[in-house]
Amino acid sequence: MTDTTSFAAAPSSTPAQQATPLPFDAVLFDCDGVLVDSEPITGAVLRDMLEERGWTLTHAEVMRIFVGKAVKDESALIEAQTGRPLTPQWFAEFWQRRNERLQAELVAIPGAPEAVRRIHAAYGGRIACASGADRGKIELQLRKIDLIDCFDGRYFSGHDQPRSKPYPDVYLHAAAALGVDPKRCAVVEDTVTGATAGVAAGATVFGYNPGGPGHSATTDLLAAGVTRVFGSMAEIADWLTRPAD
Repeated sequence: MTDTTSFAAAPSSTPAQQATPLPFDAVLFDCDGVLVDSEPITGAVLRDMLEERGWTLTHAEVMRIFVGKAVKDESALIEAQTGRPLTPQWFAEFWQRRNERLQAELVAIPGAPEAVRRIHAAYGGRIACASGADRGKIELQLRKIDLIDCFDGRYFSGHDQPRSKPYPDVYLHAAAALGVDPKRCAVVEDTVTGATAGVAAGATVFGYNPGGPGHSATTDLLAAGVTRVFGSMAEIADWLTRPAD
């Protein structure tokens, strides 16, 4: 597996890009809800496993409580509601059941693969995926939607950092791995938790909200410090690849 800490940053621009400079030096993507439509799948598995422990929630309640957050970071809440500790065995079963469902059912966010490839080409490969999910899930999902080549050696997990989102650690790590000042990075997020992390890293955060469950509301994203909210990934690609002012 590629060592994610040894990525050699690509040249900042090609000759064509020098004539029309880009607005940022790098683009950092969240994964769940931005690249892949995984939240309903993961939420359904979590709802079932919480019900097995005596905490019955609707799917909408699971989405409201847990979207954008790492399940491990909500251990205290789950243990308080169920009265039972979350053991390593419980997490192993959760990850196995979740991964089986993702492998069978996961699809890309509409327009995400095309948008990523446009941005990847425009930025000379200077993009990364910075997720609050565990590394195994990130890799499974990027392979499932055939984007692993765009992020090879440049996908990072909040599980590997001292703190996960809403803290900025994973975005700061991704920017450092690319050799880019985080203030010169664009971040694409769809939840308040992730947007808060991007803003705390000093990046310019763009929100994705196509409507419907699984994404934070536009008003909430703007309140968290998002610069602009878009309803499609094609719009985000247009904005990020336009010449800088």
